[in-house]
Amino acid sequence: MKKPTLKELGEKADAMEAKEAFQWLSALSEKYGDPVKKLADKYYKRMEAIKKEEDRLQAMFTMEYEAYEEGFQLVGGIDEAGRGPLAGPVVAACAVLPPGLLLHKLNDSKKLTADVRERLFEQICEKALTYGIGIVDNQIIDDINIYEATKKAMAIAVDNMRLRPDFLIIDAIRLPVKIPQRAVPKADQNSVSVAAASILAKVTRDRIMVELDRTYPGYGFAQHKGYGTREHIKAIKEIGLCPIHRRSFTKNFV
Repeated sequence: MKKPTLKELGEKADAMEAKEAFQWLSALSEKYGDPVKKLADKYYKRMEAIKKEEDRLQAMFTMEYEAYEEGFQLVGGIDEAGRGPLAGPVVAACAVLPPGLLLHKLNDSKKLTADVRERLFEQICEKALTYGIGIVDNQIIDDINIYEATKKAMAIAVDNMRLRPDFLIIDAIRLPVKIPQRAVPKADQNSVSVAAASILAKVTRDRIMVELDRTYPGYGFAQHKGYGTREHIKAIKEIGLCPIHRRSFTKNFV
């Protein structure tokens, strides 16, 4: 029988789970020697990386597991996107994930690339037990201030869920809703539910700003998403404000 090339072995191993590939190549290395053993080591390192990632995600379930132990079943995480920009809405999301669901690379949305956020957004929408999105526009932000508008967006997100959570984990805010809740600083880095919500909110808002860029060209909304970049402030000074600018945020520029 013809001896397989390392390329052929690697292609076959890539079709397997990392643990299975490591075990298979380790057995073959007794026959084919060090080159195959080195290839097996590659899948061992991949297997270890997967274990490390799953351990990280399990640790991020700590607050959810504590709520389950108290008898709660639908534990929702809430987060927002867009508190700081000069234009556009503030968007909040609430997500309830199945206990123990491990979505690799799930983290605070600010720590992820746009491509990873988009991929996780689709996975969360598909696998969450329930989720909701809340959007509050710039006019309401100007009327009631960004803090109150953020709480309003979060409450709308909860109201828009197919199933109502019986416990909430929120990133440093308490909501005026009749649901037991826990406000935790930096919860988006320490709770899988809040991290999932942060991704839902961020991707939703980014998509809104890309659409608004087509309606109000010249400001670069598709690039900076309404944040106060040098280019954005320059455009405001040259073109003036448009209907989606937050007047309470931009009064120092015009």
